[in-house]
Parts: sequence; structure tokens; C-alpha cells
Amino acid sequence: MTTVSPPEQVTSVPGELHYLAPDSTVLRRFTAPGASVNTGRYESHVVPIRNGRAVQESFRIDVHGFEILRQPSAVKEFTDTSEVNAVYIPEVVEFIKRHTGADEVVSRGAVLRRSAAPAENASQPQAALVHIDYGPEGAAMTAARVYAEQFPDGPGYSRVLATSLWRVFSPPPQDWPLALCDFRSVRETEGLANQLYFVDRLPEDPLTEPVDESRMVTSGSEFVYSPEHEWWYFPDMTRDEILFFVFNDSDHTRAWRVVHTAFRDPGVETSTPRHSIEVRSFAYFR
Repeated sequence: MTTVSPPEQVTSVPGELHYLAPDSTVLRRFTAPGASVNTGRYESHVVPIRNGRAVQESFRIDVHGFEILRQPSAVKEFTDTSEVNAVYIPEVVEFIKRHTGADEVVSRGAVLRRSAAPAENASQPQAALVHIDYGPEGAAMTAARVYAEQFPDGPGYSRVLATSLWRVFSPPPQDWPLALCDFRSVRETEGLANQLYFVDRLPEDPLTEPVDESRMVTSGSEFVYSPEHEWWYFPDMTRDEILFFVFNDSDHTRAWRVVHTAFRDPGVETSTPRHSIEVRSFAYFR
């Protein structure tokens, strides 16, 4: 595991990140109508999060697992679901095809997040746990299911890349920016699967009650604190910028995953909550 020391002009802020507690070894998330429970236990660590603005041109998705790019959108109102579906999703699909060289790209839809009163805009709260949305098992399972649904007579694929395209559309500064961990600072053996189940009722004891494995929808990954993790963020993002990063790549000769989380920027005082949109996608290569 080799990383490069940042140049002297790179500064950092102390960010409080919420990692999985080391003794939390069974991770299951159960979602029933109107309710959800997660078996994980978490603990906070204050870590330096580097401001990537001074070196933003140096990040590469195949090396670090993420990039920041200028990518304006024709969307006028990101809270308008019909406009997002008609305009933004096709923009994202076309960008990923062009940027990665994928043969096919399938969007899994858009998610809005708002750092305060998210329900006002049919949004979700910021995702403030150190995680990856699709772990190796969940990525392979979901990719195969999506491909079979979308391309039932397709020729198949040799590589699949699960990604997030993340954009802020509230004005800067952002109170809850996104922190991304340099792929090279995370060991291959790190990460514990967090399995997602859709159930009719929540179990009385989520840790010990027997589980119907056929109800598992997918699984992500969560992480225990490591002092080797190297975190980056990009303050004052505009609506014309995107963060493009890897959830999981079946090709492990590249940066194949990016641990990430939202965090409260201690240097920002703003009355405008961060409002963002993310689109999760699967890119298939023949």
C-alpha cells in the first residue's frame, strides 16, 4: 500500500467521522414498511481531511478511485423528479459511457440528500457513516440482476463498474461536504459486509434471529477506523461540478472501491443546508 505525501500547499480540517466499532461484527439492515433497523454499532474519530482544491487536477478514478470534474447540466430544478428523469439521468448515462468507455450503462435512479429538514424536498439526510454502498458481494449480485433485467438477450460482460455521480446544487459553502478516502490507503482485507433485507416486519432481535437469505437485496461495506486512511474533500463545490467515484469495480487491477462519508465541516457557518443529488449506476464492459 503506497500513497504520495501531499504538497505543502494542501491544508486540512479536523473532521469527525463515524466508523464501525471493532466489536460490531454482524451487520444487517432490515427494512420493513415504515421502519428500519441496523445492527451496527459506531464510534467517532476526529481525523485530518485534506482540502483537495490545490491539487484537484491530479486525482484519477483508476488510481485514487475518484475525480472532481466540471460537468454542467441542463437541469433547471434538481428537486423536480420528472425533469431529473427526463434530462439528468440521460446526461449521467452519456457522461459515464464517454468517460469510462463502457458499452452499456444503467442508472439505478437519483437520490436527493439535504443536511437539514430533508423531508421538505422528498430528500434523505446526509449519509454520515464511513461506508461503501456496494460491497463485492452486493455489487456482483445487483449487477447480474440489473443486466438480466435490462439486457435479457445481451452478450454478457467481462467487467462491471458500479459508480456514484455526486453533485451539490445548493450554493457554497457546504456545511456537510463529502469526504473520500484515497483507495491506496485502504487495505484489501478491510471492510465488513452490511447486508440489506426487505422484510414484512422487523425482527425482535436483529442480531440473533434467523435470517431468510432469499430476502437479501444487496450488501454494502462498512469500515473500522485505521490511522492509515487518507481523506480528501473539495469545499465550495458549485452545481457545475461533480464528484465521480467508484463503489466497486470487478477489475481489481484498478482502484476498485472508495470509502466515503459526509462530515460536518467545522470551519463553515451557513444557514443554507447542503442539498445534493447522487446517481448510482452500473457500467458494463464486454
